[in-house]
Amino acid sequence: MSQPTLNDVAKVAKVSATTVSRVINRRGYLSKETIAKVEAAMKKLNYRPNIIAKQLQAQRTMTIGILVPTIANPFFGQLTYELERRFFKNGFRVMIGNAENDIDKERKYLQQLLARQVDGLVIATHNHQQQIPEYQHTNMPIVSIDRYLRPTIPNISSDNYQGGRLATQALLDRGARHVLHTDSEQLFDHHDYLRQQAYEDVMKEHGLTPHTYSVDFGSTQEDKMVLFNKLFTDYPAVDGIFASNDMDAILLLQVAKQRGIKVPDDLQIIGYDGVPTTRMMVPKLATMEQPIGEIAQQAVKILQREINHQPVKDSYKLPVQFRPAASVKSVK
Repeated sequence: MSQPTLNDVAKVAKVSATTVSRVINRRGYLSKETIAKVEAAMKKLNYRPNIIAKQLQAQRTMTIGILVPTIANPFFGQLTYELERRFFKNGFRVMIGNAENDIDKERKYLQQLLARQVDGLVIATHNHQQQIPEYQHTNMPIVSIDRYLRPTIPNISSDNYQGGRLATQALLDRGARHVLHTDSEQLFDHHDYLRQQAYEDVMKEHGLTPHTYSVDFGSTQEDKMVLFNKLFTDYPAVDGIFASNDMDAILLLQVAKQRGIKVPDDLQIIGYDGVPTTRMMVPKLATMEQPIGEIAQQAVKILQREINHQPVKDSYKLPVQFRPAASVKSVK
């Protein structure tokens, strides 16, 4: 009895042979129904995709798509740089999409990348993923960074909860008691939620009241300056701030200086990210350093495993490190 062919699968699934190949090769936009029909037909016929593995590999474009919220932010600029040079070293070109926290723009970039049949995607955007159905339907290899997309898409992140605990505890250890936290957005699938949760847990463990200021990640610098001035007006006793990113922490340092607040004598501030360029430009800022190089290295490794149809875990968590500087006091 002859082995079933790709055309046999297409006939049973009532789709084209091209669609079967796309399902097997995890390429392009596919509905859940189509994927389910093809996989059911393959199971029914006992069709083994590895029979044409070499042919599938020959169809690769050797191109990877990278979507980030904004390359203007030093963290995502550094992350993009680290990803690109590692993919290039492994023989891949990259196509970069600067989503600018715009859902429509992100969808258009995503659709273009899927249409161009890239071999895989790295997603680090901040938009609400439930409003972008392509992430739920595509069978393409994807790695997400600091975001949950769906159970079958591996996520790579720094240990955001531990980072939040370390930052908050560092402020308390240095005498701060009226500690505030600024986060980027209230999403349960986003890294800032874990940092906020950690901050609140540590404050409550010490019998202190947590206060979180939510900041729209896409806000202009001027809007943030207004909000941070309001923060100091609303909480004049604040003596410590854990900011969810270094850019906000730098703006808070500027507002504090304008208001005549002495750092670190009257106010201590800790940021989050620790990008080398930011630390060089603002050496005064204490921060939680993310291992950006390791995050990029892991993303490249995992995406290549997916492309090669090798097993991967659903999440990868990397440690962070506290980098003290002049924006906090020395531990007594």
